[in-house]
Amino acid sequence: MSDFSEAMSVASSGMKAQANRLRHVSENIANVDTPGYRRKTIAFQEAFADSQRTGAVETGKVRLDRAELTRIYDPGNPLSDTSGHYNGSNVNMLIEIADAREAQRSYQANLKMFDQVRQMSSALMDLLRR
Repeated sequence: MSDFSEAMSVASSGMKAQANRLRHVSENIANVDTPGYRRKTIAFQEAFADSQRTGAVETGKVRLDRAELTRIYDPGNPLSDTSGHYNGSNVNMLIEIADAREAQRSYQANLKMFDQVRQMSSALMDLLRR
């Protein structure tokens, strides 16, 4: 595999991983008011091909955040216990917005890298044609 295609593969794996991360962040935001919902987190890990390091990244297992669920007082809610409380979600919008911004910036950086490699490859082909 040429250096250009390896670099493009690494950049595209980063874009895929960040897109997957952004999908989980958006699910968390969509379920911020869902009772009993636990925030999803995802980790990245290095990808291997034939027991060799590729430099690419892939997403690992999706994990549920084990932080305490918020207790909400609403005696009129059918989910309430005898004290009038029920479990809300453990999604913190501030954290989710920061994670979304970080995923977006990382995606853009990988896209820029992909585009730079494509331009360098194209310029090299133009030089070789002369």
